[in-house]
Amino acid sequence: MNLNLIKIFKKKNTKGFTLMEVIVAIFVITAGIVGVLSLVTQTISASIFSKDKLIAAYLAQEGIEIVRNIRDTNWLQGLGWNSGLGASVYEAGYNYQSLFGFSGNPLKLETLTGYYGYGSGNATKFTRKITISGGPIVDSLNVKVEVSWQEKGKTYKVEAQENLYNWK
Repeated sequence: MNLNLIKIFKKKNTKGFTLMEVIVAIFVITAGIVGVLSLVTQTISASIFSKDKLIAAYLAQEGIEIVRNIRDTNWLQGLGWNSGLGASVYEAGYNYQSLFGFSGNPLKLETLTGYYGYGSGNATKFTRKITISGGPIVDSLNVKVEVSWQEKGKTYKVEAQENLYNWK
């Protein structure tokens, strides 16, 4: 009878987990959860940076289009093609008919229209600087637009550059 009792106790002892097995299992589960959370955090950070870089690229292209629109409007109004487009550093919003001296003010996101400008709206992290200089040939302008912003203490920028010509 004693022999049967010993067999029962042995069976009971082999069915449970040891303390070491429990600690290892908890460590493995914790490491997996921390890894997944780290991956999610990096993915969110990368998507925010990508969104900001895309917005900055579009704002830079818009800056070139603003200067091109001023040049074309000058032609339509019978003015010199480069009237108001002297070599200097400027800023301008999407609805501007002329350029203004660069002040370093951030662009604002207009709540009603969803456009970026310098009128009413919420200030954003983006600053647009339009630099006009003499082009590579006579009757041309070099337009360089730099959009910059800060994220987590680091400054990022996107640049676009184009030469505009007096082709008329």
